[in-house]
Amino acid sequence: MLVEFWDFCRPNSLRTLPYVKAWHERYEHAGLRTIGVHCPGFDPSREEAAVRAAVARLGITYPVLIDSELEVWRDYENAGWPARYLFDGHARLFDYHYGEGAYGETELAIQELLDVERKPLAPRCPEDVPGAQLLVPSEDRPGAYSGAYEAGGVWAVLDGTGTVGVDAETVAGTIELKITHAGAYPLIEHERHTEGVLELHVGPGVRCYATCFTPGLA
Repeated sequence: MLVEFWDFCRPNSLRTLPYVKAWHERYEHAGLRTIGVHCPGFDPSREEAAVRAAVARLGITYPVLIDSELEVWRDYENAGWPARYLFDGHARLFDYHYGEGAYGETELAIQELLDVERKPLAPRCPEDVPGAQLLVPSEDRPGAYSGAYEAGGVWAVLDGTGTVGVDAETVAGTIELKITHAGAYPLIEHERHTEGVLELHVGPGVRCYATCFTPGLA
């Protein structure tokens, strides 16, 4: 059984999600049971209806437990998002990992428990290639941040309906995003770790809970 703690409002959870979905599709018939545990880190992801909508929108077909009071989180003494725990057929913890990465190691552990052999999934982005050298990005900021940053990518946790404009010296022109639901939205994606200056313009009807930065290649 693979247990994944996640939050649809956290960029690192969304960046890990494609691997979890693929493992479920690849190994369910061989005996893998995948369970998502949704634990909110922002107000928009505390609402059951919003979680159910996100699960449908993201195409998640395995069961998701809505842990809005963090009861399961505390039972596991979990330390952050995302986090995955792999148990054997006797409910013994076999492998675990906090954060992004180690996708190949997790898939090989799944194969070992199921006694199957397949070529592991290819990395979904350059940052996931084994041995890739990543630089630490700027710290996440509460609310709509404007100012200097260093990162491979910029995201925002948004809710409401309306538009958000993004200006940065590293992109041409103004990027305008249409906001239709609560969640983490990618604003800027760089090929490598980049220094830049960000200006975020949140339009009427939209609330920004955080501006987040993801690692980039050195």
